[in-house]
Amino acid sequence: MRTRWPLIATATALTALAGAAAAHHSFTATYFEDRTMEIEGKLLQFMFRNPHSFVHVEAPDENGEMHRWAVEWGGAGQLSGQGVTNQTLRVGDVVSITGNPGRDPADHRLRMQYLRRPADGFEWGRNPGETFN
Repeated sequence: MRTRWPLIATATALTALAGAAAAHHSFTATYFEDRTMEIEGKLLQFMFRNPHSFVHVEAPDENGEMHRWAVEWGGAGQLSGQGVTNQTLRVGDVVSITGNPGRDPADHRLRMQYLRRPADGFEWGRNPGETFN
């Protein structure tokens, strides 16, 4: 019995950690992955960081009311490998973003699928490999 105790404790700990990791990466819990919506507005903040970057945009909702949208994007390490840097987006840029809407409409959240900056035609999300998970 004494030799089994460390094995049981280790297995229990690993199972708990696996569940926490799966929950952290479960976008389905936060976003409707089977739906998309588009917003267009002014960039308020670009948080280029790990494990997930965020773009904050002032844009209207479906009723025309202006809101601050939090758009979740890939981590800095992943995006850097796709050509995105902390200098790619600037406060004040007008951007068009397509993404999966958050489950709670009052949160004004999206999970990034595609980004376009009309001023210069910069795009992310249309080329192979331009995704995040």
